[in-house]
Amino acid sequence: MPRSRTQFVCQQCGYASPRALGHCPNCGSWNSMVEQMVLPASKAGAAAGTSPSSRPRRLREIQGDPEDRLVLPIPEFARALGGGIVPGSLILVGGDPGIGKSTLLLQAGLLLARQTGRVLYVSGEESEKQIKLRALRLKASAGDLPEDLFLVTETSLEAILRDVEEVSPRVLIVDSIQTAYRPELTSAAGSISQVRECAARLQALAKSSGIAIFLIGHVTKEGTLAGPRVLEHIVDTVLYLEGDRFQSYRLLRSVKNRFGPTSEVGVFEMRSDGMAEVPNPSEAFLAERVIDAPGSAIAVTMEGTRPLLVEMQGLTSAAAFGNPRRTANGVDLYRLLLVAAVLSRRVGLKLGEQDIFVNVVGGLHVSEPAGDLAMAVAIASSIRDRPVATDLAMFGEVGLSGELRATSQVAARVREAAQLGFRRVLLPRLVRGGELFPSGIQTIEARSVREAIDLALLGNR
Repeated sequence: MPRSRTQFVCQQCGYASPRALGHCPNCGSWNSMVEQMVLPASKAGAAAGTSPSSRPRRLREIQGDPEDRLVLPIPEFARALGGGIVPGSLILVGGDPGIGKSTLLLQAGLLLARQTGRVLYVSGEESEKQIKLRALRLKASAGDLPEDLFLVTETSLEAILRDVEEVSPRVLIVDSIQTAYRPELTSAAGSISQVRECAARLQALAKSSGIAIFLIGHVTKEGTLAGPRVLEHIVDTVLYLEGDRFQSYRLLRSVKNRFGPTSEVGVFEMRSDGMAEVPNPSEAFLAERVIDAPGSAIAVTMEGTRPLLVEMQGLTSAAAFGNPRRTANGVDLYRLLLVAAVLSRRVGLKLGEQDIFVNVVGGLHVSEPAGDLAMAVAIASSIRDRPVATDLAMFGEVGLSGELRATSQVAARVREAAQLGFRRVLLPRLVRGGELFPSGIQTIEARSVREAIDLALLGNR
């Protein structure tokens, strides 16, 4: 009977070799030979979908309900997934080590086992006692330990599949995919070939049985070797848990979702009893704001479909050495360089001999260009030593000519500012018709960044 074997295939040209080679003899690339399994003809045909169970069917005859989702009792987690857990889906949760991935998924497993059905938690990194201690710590937020939560510490994929067949769970959590291995492969656990093959077997399990599977993946500095990027084309949903380890807030960001919108964000706060949801993140990010402080501006940014208000701080000081520094924390450094150049050239601010520091409070990273206006106003407020009006929020993209460009979802941004008590919003001049903004809030339109700075800073009017 033919057996499976392995070979090493170059990821650049496809050259195959029965043994590992550091240098591909065909194309000359280095470290491109990756171990792959070669299945016999019968198994390969079954894996390709040629079995009788897979035949052409009319689309309207296939049963499927878009609302057929498992209810996840963590609304912020469910928001990132698009409303709930789709049965038979493969979900990858990635993030830096120590960011809180295991805590969040164990907390979700406790709640799912109580309300949905059996949950199997597979750990290859911690012992049973360690996980039990964490579960007891999470009891304050998740309740008592449920009867239908099963735990196993295993790294062999074949043993994990046997445990799944024995327990028959509705949800499977694998912590982490880097520790799982197939004995047929000679490479170590965590290598690209092991991660890819284990994920492919788990994908087949999810599609054939309807079990929702969560995979935890660690991100390396490059984001490639043994990281979630190897698996992004295999899984259905990719979630990244982001945040500064020195801050308490965590963002669960969806970057790929076959069953819902992408770029959705759930906000959590890391506490001693687990991950606590932050239902109003804008209010949390502005909780420690200092009123009438020069160099502080409120930006309205979008995270997916959710508008967030964050405090953007700017500080300028005379450069002690010849080359002034530009330091960005929470914003892209190249956006800071662009805004500083526009302020120097188009507004006339003397920033050539000034060190510029920009910080987003709360550990949030503002990546969209709509935060340019708040960044520019914060820097101008610092160098002119004039505070920004306390009831003013702002958003807009700064162009190279000093103009303000419109951004998307304007009404949602203005509505969020109104709900948090801001009475005025500074935004780019729009061409619109009809009633666009909610009542009770004043919109101030500006065509250029120079005009916006004059409108925003106290004492300039």
